[in-house]
Amino acid sequence: MSERLQPGDTAPAFTLPDADGNEVSLADHKGRKVIVYFYPAALTPGCTKQACDFTDNLDVLAAAGYDVIGVSPDKPEKLAKFREKENLKVTLVGDPSKEILEAYGAFGEKKLYGKTVTGVIRSTVVVDEDGKVEHAFYNVKATGHVAKILRDLSIEA
Repeated sequence: MSERLQPGDTAPAFTLPDADGNEVSLADHKGRKVIVYFYPAALTPGCTKQACDFTDNLDVLAAAGYDVIGVSPDKPEKLAKFREKENLKVTLVGDPSKEILEAYGAFGEKKLYGKTVTGVIRSTVVVDEDGKVEHAFYNVKATGHVAKILRDLSIEA
């Protein structure tokens, strides 16, 4: 079970392929706040709802100084299909090795329909301009999560 991040921790650095196979690094966003959200799988109902909510609020988040990166264990090809099918504007990166998911505490044991399984824990980590964890939310709900983040970060939609 990976350790959960706490506010004040240094966010683990990462460089992962996006839907087009280009490398995206957390370091590329230095000087901006970044919302890094972790979701189980592209093209599934809950993950689609969440990605669409982030896409719908991307302008509001960007105006408040936030970039958004979605991380899943999917390969770039599946992320590209997801982006095209749902017309997503949010940056999606794949972590098939689950190394970054684990580093962020977003992979491990979770309850799924009453059973304990190992998998991606739907989580969101807000990283400040200096690469430190500002907020870490674990076991979040796909629906309504973006609205909650906007409230928690005091961002007017």
